[in-house]
Amino acid sequence: MNKRPATLRPSGGYRRLRSFQVAEIVYDGTVSFCDRFVNKRSRTHDQMVQAARSGRQNIAEGSRTSATSSQTELRLVNVARASLDELLLDCEDFLRQHGLPQWDEGPRGRVPPVGLLAGGH
Repeated sequence: MNKRPATLRPSGGYRRLRSFQVAEIVYDGTVSFCDRFVNKRSRTHDQMVQAARSGRQNIAEGSRTSATSSQTELRLVNVARASLDELLLDCEDFLRQHGLPQWDEGPRGRVPPVGLLAGGH
């Protein structure tokens, strides 16, 4: 019997993934936002930055492990999603606690209130 050797699925091309690219922008934006508007010594600052970083890192790690384990890849992508959901809740808390309008759910995702787009507060 001629048994073919198992081949590994492609993996590790996470920098080309749209999800990784967006998560990287979210991470960089979160660091800038927190450094500017959230006390650097507060737990909130650390939590928001770490949630954004976790989202980015778990997408990359999931992509790297995809060749050997679809189950691990899926688990890490779910951890990334949960981290970014946590960050979203922290952002909503910030807006609410500072008396700022919440962003609305539009057909293409969350969009800022019209007042913000028009230069309002």
